[in-house]
Amino acid sequence: MTRRFPAAALMLLSTLLAPGWAAAAEPIQPGPDVDAGLNPGTKRPLWELGLGVAGLRLPDYRGSDQYRGYLLPLPYVVYRGTFLRADRDGARALLLDTQRLKVDVSVAASTPTRSRDNEARQGMPNLPAVGEIGPNLNYTIAASVKDRWRLDVRFPLRAAVTLQRSPEFIGTTFSPHLNLDLAGLGGGWNLGMLTGPLFADRKYHEHFYGVDAAYATTTRPEYHARGGYAGWQALAATSRRFDNMWVGGFVRYDSLRGATFQDSPLVRSRSALTMGFGVSWILATSSELVPSSD
Repeated sequence: MTRRFPAAALMLLSTLLAPGWAAAAEPIQPGPDVDAGLNPGTKRPLWELGLGVAGLRLPDYRGSDQYRGYLLPLPYVVYRGTFLRADRDGARALLLDTQRLKVDVSVAASTPTRSRDNEARQGMPNLPAVGEIGPNLNYTIAASVKDRWRLDVRFPLRAAVTLQRSPEFIGTTFSPHLNLDLAGLGGGWNLGMLTGPLFADRKYHEHFYGVDAAYATTTRPEYHARGGYAGWQALAATSRRFDNMWVGGFVRYDSLRGATFQDSPLVRSRSALTMGFGVSWILATSSELVPSSD
């Protein structure tokens, strides 16, 4: 089944996925930096624009046992500015950039869910799309430019807001993780892998997993979520550039075992395997070249 989105949510989602896409299912967020700054001394256009298509398979929300297929337009947007960048690490504002330490502002998003299409949420309000934004500290543990690999630890802390006519703040998330990037594999493929735990506050968990008394049934008792540990995830993403075409794909395992909300009646699966692919054609590039390591 292919799900359709409100236009604003669709555009945010597809922008987040290209070219640094790696959906970390609910929320979808920038994944591994699959070139990782491992091509030093290279000059590339200041900006590049393109368009393609992406296919995704995602659960309705983390913990749902129902999945949806998504076929989305996939904008290819790269901007290699000094402070504002949109590249394989996602769209972000770079606040600090040293050899080992980077601090930036990054974003993530989750897809909306219609409760009428989800058995566990029948009769409950819909879940709107959610956008997240906040600071992200990246520290390089080890790297080799010669062998084209890099190991980072990352600490993204984000505030979450619903994407609807009257936006609502729904809490904060924290997802520290290890990130390994390998470049130039198999003649030009880039591979990124990350893994780490997920945390969020009570308000965020209540938004997705709480059941108010008004929506309680004999099979769905009232439930109020607590903040804290939200499980862990492991993800691998790959991409490659062929002249004016970009291709990429990802696969991710997501676990909710031990999460503070795992006994919510809305949690019907404690693990999930999600995947996706995308292809974009670069249609326009800047004549101005800038130093770039991507």
